[in-house]
Amino acid sequence: MTINKELIAKRQEVKEHNPEFVRPESWRYVRLQTNWRKPKGIDHHQRKQKSRGRPGLVKVGYGGPKSAKGLHPSGFTDNLVYNIADLEKLDPKKDGVRFGHSVGTKKRKEIVVKAIEKKFKIFNARVSASGSKS
Repeated sequence: MTINKELIAKRQEVKEHNPEFVRPESWRYVRLQTNWRKPKGIDHHQRKQKSRGRPGLVKVGYGGPKSAKGLHPSGFTDNLVYNIADLEKLDPKKDGVRFGHSVGTKKRKEIVVKAIEKKFKIFNARVSASGSKS
């Protein structure tokens, strides 16, 4: 069940027009991964945009539509939950649930049961509703 399909599609359409942002010189050295790092040197060609053919810099203008910010690919909003009280504030029709890192298994089981009962979309359950680890 995907909601906000139009917003997700619009975000994807905007993303298709953006360049691939790769780490400077990552194509030159095997030891450098391609994940983005901002060029910070005083004479860095890419930072200065001196020569043609260099990949573009990440800038705010490449961002997606504001209406699609914070949406999970399923279309639900992504909300951190640490206890059952946090769950009470959310709407199951539009809000998804992601458990905080510090939530332990015992409390996580309680929240999962309550979330399934209220029909929430859970992104990182790590425990089944029956109580056995999965």
